[in-house]
Amino acid sequence: MKAYMIRRLLLMIPTLLILTMIVFLTVRFIPGDAIDAMALRLELFDIDREELLRSLGLDVPLHVQYGRWISGILLRGTFGESLFGGAAPIEERILAKLPVTAELGLLSIAIALVIALPVGVYSAIRQDQFGDFVGRSVAVIGLATPNFWLGTMVMIYPAIWWGWTPPLEYVPLAEDPTANLGILLVPALILGTAMSAHTMRLTRTMMLEVLRQDYIRTAWAKGLKERLVVIRHAVKNAMIPVVTGIGLSLPLLVGGSVIMENIFNLPGLGRLMVTALQERDYPVISAVNLFFAVAVAVFNLLIDLVYPYLDPRVRHG
Repeated sequence: MKAYMIRRLLLMIPTLLILTMIVFLTVRFIPGDAIDAMALRLELFDIDREELLRSLGLDVPLHVQYGRWISGILLRGTFGESLFGGAAPIEERILAKLPVTAELGLLSIAIALVIALPVGVYSAIRQDQFGDFVGRSVAVIGLATPNFWLGTMVMIYPAIWWGWTPPLEYVPLAEDPTANLGILLVPALILGTAMSAHTMRLTRTMMLEVLRQDYIRTAWAKGLKERLVVIRHAVKNAMIPVVTGIGLSLPLLVGGSVIMENIFNLPGLGRLMVTALQERDYPVISAVNLFFAVAVAVFNLLIDLVYPYLDPRVRHG
């Protein structure tokens, strides 16, 4: 296991290095200019562009800018400073907003699993019955409904019909857990429901495959109870592809959290990135994107390490 982890970590190094190049260059191709965005925000109509470019370090070629940025990360452990200044370095701003995004993501995953696993298992063991048709229909509706549309509808129509809107003033978890949960519950339900649709279909498919295996037929032939056969023998062996699917859907969850944070006024990393995009704040955009990429890579590594506990036949050597 240790050798496998070392190999995976070593393989992540060139992957993340290439990723830093992609992130750094991609944000430079965003339409618009950081100087124009700065002039518009600060209402500066008579500016010396060349002097401002030199002061921000944007007057040198891209490969020089990249070298400065990546050396700051590797040698000093810093993402630099925002083009618009600010007392806190970028990494401190990311860490300050990380709890909001992390809490939203974890709550969404929990909701998705609570919905998807029982419904997927039930649909498989009651194949082609009424409950199976209902579960599959709900999954298709969940896959076909965009997060941003559903979030917008939740904001608009309850306010029109009942005069109710979700809480829009964020309260930290340590300050008031009940109020914090009330604020995050609606966006987490939207994200979790969308994520559960894919997980539900995958759970049903894998359960159907496992239920047709010979050892499951043997368990039925021994007269074991349905609950015992399903939970002890079938579900565990069907979980590896499902866990893999959860890891692969994490980037979609990240994208959804960016949308939900802006719709529901949550001060997380997604909102920070959208603000930076509007301002063409290249260092902040690059740092947040790189942080999300590293988080996805680490999360998928942790998922790979779970495989031997789900299936003893899997060995990391």
